[in-house]
Amino acid sequence: MSSSFRSSPRLRPALLTVALAAALQSGNVWAVDPFVLKDIRVEGLQRTDPGTVFASLPFRIGDTYSDEKGAAALRALFATGLFKDVRIAIDGTSVVVYIDERPVIANVSFVGLKEFDNEALTKSLKEVGIGEGLPFDKALADRAEQELKRQYLTRSLYGAEVVTTITPIERNRVNVSFAVAEGEPAKIGQIRILGSKVFSESTLTGLLEQTSSGWLTWYTKTDRYSRSKLNADLETLRSYYLNRGYLEFAVESAQVTISPDKQSINISITVNEGQPYTVTAVKLEGEYFGREEDFKSLIALKPGQAYRGELVANTTRAFTDLFGSYGYAFARVDSRPEIDRATGQVVVTFVAEPQRRVYVRRVNVSGNSRTRDEVVRREFRQFESAWYDGQRIKLSTDRVNRLGYFSDAGVETNEVAGAPDQVDLTVTVKEKPTGNITVGAGYSSAQKLSFTGSIKQDNVFGSGHYLGVEVNTGKTGRALVLSTTDPYFTVDGVSRTVDLGYRTVRPYNNLGEEYEYVTHSAGLKFGVPLSEFDVVFLGLGYERTEITTDKGLPENLNRYRELFGATSTSFPLTLGWQRDERDSLLSPTAGKMQRVNLELSPVGDARYARANLQYQQYFPLYAKFTWGINAELGWGKGLGGRPYPVFKNFQGGGLGSVRVFEPGTLGPVDITNSYIGGNRRVNINAELYIPVPGTGNDKTFRLFGFFDAGNVWAEHEKIKAGDLRTSAGLGISWISPMGPLKLSWGTPLRKKPTDRIEKLQFQIGTAF
Repeated sequence: MSSSFRSSPRLRPALLTVALAAALQSGNVWAVDPFVLKDIRVEGLQRTDPGTVFASLPFRIGDTYSDEKGAAALRALFATGLFKDVRIAIDGTSVVVYIDERPVIANVSFVGLKEFDNEALTKSLKEVGIGEGLPFDKALADRAEQELKRQYLTRSLYGAEVVTTITPIERNRVNVSFAVAEGEPAKIGQIRILGSKVFSESTLTGLLEQTSSGWLTWYTKTDRYSRSKLNADLETLRSYYLNRGYLEFAVESAQVTISPDKQSINISITVNEGQPYTVTAVKLEGEYFGREEDFKSLIALKPGQAYRGELVANTTRAFTDLFGSYGYAFARVDSRPEIDRATGQVVVTFVAEPQRRVYVRRVNVSGNSRTRDEVVRREFRQFESAWYDGQRIKLSTDRVNRLGYFSDAGVETNEVAGAPDQVDLTVTVKEKPTGNITVGAGYSSAQKLSFTGSIKQDNVFGSGHYLGVEVNTGKTGRALVLSTTDPYFTVDGVSRTVDLGYRTVRPYNNLGEEYEYVTHSAGLKFGVPLSEFDVVFLGLGYERTEITTDKGLPENLNRYRELFGATSTSFPLTLGWQRDERDSLLSPTAGKMQRVNLELSPVGDARYARANLQYQQYFPLYAKFTWGINAELGWGKGLGGRPYPVFKNFQGGGLGSVRVFEPGTLGPVDITNSYIGGNRRVNINAELYIPVPGTGNDKTFRLFGFFDAGNVWAEHEKIKAGDLRTSAGLGISWISPMGPLKLSWGTPLRKKPTDRIEKLQFQIGTAF
């Protein structure tokens, strides 16, 4: 290009760049007298569209060109990030823009990458300017290399090395490759807590999330150092002391040292415990609207007890929630301890600033790409254009979470600009798959392998309706059941359920003879909500049961067939009540559920009454453990002088009953060695849920230990505690993409020689 300058006496350089013109041109800077532009030319473009250049220029043909406009043009062109160098030259009344384009990145690759996901890393690099099709910038590539090294430090890979290679290819393109030598992660060799006198060092280190290397840390990875986890551990120590009265506890230092080979890390924490304090009084200050007694009833901290930071935080939260129920969404409540070091006493004062009362202008729903807005809105008890009510908002959030359509749902409160007495609520949900395939299997020497399964959709087309198809291919019974539920059949929340079913039952007969009875059924049921937690169910059904053969029939079934024929019809009326206060349908950790179901068939061939009662409760324990109990009682009786229909008998055994025992094998056995069930049932389950190490507070994947007890009795048998079958064992509970899964292995604690044992059982789509 320089030779073309010499060959044209009219062509003279005007500016190189703004910075070069000011800093590097110490001698001849050729200024240009303003002139009217006749032409603009761009040279050097290879891939960039000329329109991009012209759009950045602050002048057009016919405008008056000046040095200031030339400098502005250079700044604008460099700001696009597309060009490595830009020069402007004047050719008479024309401007020539010389462009030197940056190379374009053709490909980004990684070599030796194991710790991070390749696709996710490629996406994150593209967001910062290093990606296929983007102009290459060496500074950005260097920054990406340093950031990648920093990310390895967060994984305790202190010896990780990253080398960036830039390979030019044709058409002014480059390939960018990051070669990684990850090395082995540095592991925590020792954690020391110095200065502790009241509590032992082993007690304090046991509270920490990070640990020294042990036999299980290959899986939990808790022996990998992380600064954020260390900060969390320091807060854990502080909370532990504050909850035991040590108000002035302080972490004086936290030193982290790494070995020369970068493979071992030692952590030394120095603490100052201070002295314990006892609460002598609790006071209220600020504005409480004359409701001081209501607030005092919420104070969890009592005079005479040791100061506990957790109780102070709970009280502050309770005060804030109560203010929220009065419409004060932005109330501030602070706790101020006044300590007396000489006596070891503290007076705690709660200071309230309610701010202003607000009402809700609008409720917005976000995050629901499939579920309709109305499905979420109809669960909300905080209405638009009504005073803000914190309790109603919490209740609404719980109701949305209990739908089971979302993995998470939360509510954000946003102020309305220019309206200090208004707020908008945004309900943010995270959808999850609501269709699931339920699969169950069991294996025993008698049954061999049997399967059960179903296809269910809890949120059909995002409408909130339920649709299910159940299929069972077990040797002892087969089923095909269609069911659909409209949870809002009426605007008041009355639900409607329609069921159509076909079932065959083949109880065990150890003599090798086969028999079965077949049931066709249809039902219509309505659920009427009485409160936020209580629902009453009313229903009417039709059932037709046929005993298809007379071979190998148990004695009671054969007698029933002789008296009333091979086919029996009934028209059962159902009445039920349920109160569900659990915090989750799939993985509850607190709350209880109570259920009563009554079934009455006063007309038809089969006349009977049947009742089933269930109680379930969960208790949150220390260290994220959860204790759950479940109890069920069943009872049935024939009406009109007729015996209780044998095909309505309760069955026992398996998941949902007494685990370890084969499904349907508990209870009376007749002279043909057939398990016929009974008209009375007792079932008790207890489970201790344990968080899986290394998964944090993930409630979707937990270990559990269980204890089950129960049995089934015939009408003529006396219910005795000695007849209960019991079992215990371990299992895994996982909210899988196909539904809740439980896998259990156990052993019988009390059994009879005739019992059938199935130690390993699993099912997808079950609770207890």
